[in-house]
Amino acid sequence: MCVFYGEALNHIMDNLDMKILSRLLNNCRESDRQIGIELGISGGAVRARVKKMEEKKAIEKFFVKVEPPILGYGVLYIVVSGENINEILEQITLVGEPNFVVPCVGGITVCSIVVQENIQQKIELAKKLMKDVRVLSIFEAENPGYDTNLTKTDLEILEELIKDPRQKIEKIAKNTNFSTKTITRCIEKLQQNDGIQFTLIHNPKKIENFIPHAILTWVNGDLKATLENMNKEFSEFYLQIPFIAKNQIVLFMYSDNIFKMDELTQRVRILKNVKSADLFIPKKISFYVSWIEKAINNFKKYPKLHLTYQTN
Repeated sequence: MCVFYGEALNHIMDNLDMKILSRLLNNCRESDRQIGIELGISGGAVRARVKKMEEKKAIEKFFVKVEPPILGYGVLYIVVSGENINEILEQITLVGEPNFVVPCVGGITVCSIVVQENIQQKIELAKKLMKDVRVLSIFEAENPGYDTNLTKTDLEILEELIKDPRQKIEKIAKNTNFSTKTITRCIEKLQQNDGIQFTLIHNPKKIENFIPHAILTWVNGDLKATLENMNKEFSEFYLQIPFIAKNQIVLFMYSDNIFKMDELTQRVRILKNVKSADLFIPKKISFYVSWIEKAINNFKKYPKLHLTYQTN
């Protein structure tokens, strides 16, 4: 056992590991067998590689990522100077609930804050209150529109999935007292929702030989056409599917050296409709779910069965 653990820690990630990681980032409920079929290896080989990535902490945990508008909240993105997560958390909680905090190479940190109503007022409030950190940029990244029609049943199952998104359907049914048919139908519904992603949290520092990075683009023109062009040009370098906002596309990519990373960034910048593109290299990725738990608990008190939001 000790020998195997040592081997796991010494395991150097290769391109096949990155392909497995990419698939799990995009859908962590995809089975080892299905991933193996797509990559031309056995499900057992996939399972062994995932286990090694978990043991060396390249994969920190499996995770359900919920976009705040799904539960009726607004979201602010703030880029600040500094990397002290505790200090930054103290500052952003003056404005709203933390969603994620990502310190990046170069001494900057990207934050997402969940807020309720009066978004523009919250932006002005953040500028005034966050005096202990230097705010480089703050904006609301409006989503193109999530149509949600969650029921209380959906929320109870989502609450269970947040604990462990890779749980077997039978276990979820046992823990929630719903039928396996109800669980299956609900998971299919959640997976079809663009604002809910079954993913994982990875540690960029533990991924040797590769550099995970994000390119935040500001688009001036047809968003859909621009994304199609990006997919044609860069899909082979994607670590995750792009995140699309009202006038932004975030590309999550990986490169095997800094020169390739720089080349990809320059290629993105010259694409049609791309107004600007900024490169971010994460050092650590921290997500927070307390706001989700609070929202679900509040919704459970509602007298209505369906909780419908239309976001623009």
